[in-house]
Amino acid sequence: MGDYLAALKAADLSEGSMSAVDLKGEHILLSRIGGDVYAVAGTCTHEEADLSKGFLLEDRVVCPLHLSQFDLRTGEAVNPPATVPLRRYNTRVEGETIYVEV
Repeated sequence: MGDYLAALKAADLSEGSMSAVDLKGEHILLSRIGGDVYAVAGTCTHEEADLSKGFLLEDRVVCPLHLSQFDLRTGEAVNPPATVPLRRYNTRVEGETIYVEV
C-alpha cells in the first residue's frame, strides 16, 4: 500500500471535469464523475501522450494523439489503438482536499 498524498483542492475539480497532477514522479489524471473522484495514470498507454490534453466524453478521456478512449472509472482501454488499460489509483476526499494513494 502506498501513501495518501494531497493532490488537489476538492473545489478545483468540478463535476464532469478532469485535472492532472504529479505525485511522487507519477503523472495522474483526476476526474469527477457522478459525484465520485477517480484517478488513473495520466499518460496514454499507446503513445505516451498526456491525457490531460485530451477531452472528456461522458465517463471517458479521449487521447489527443490517436483518439483512443479510456474509462476514467476503471482505466480500461475502450477502443484502439490503445489496448493496455491505465493504472488506477485509490482516492479519498477529506474536508476540502482530494487525496490519491501513490
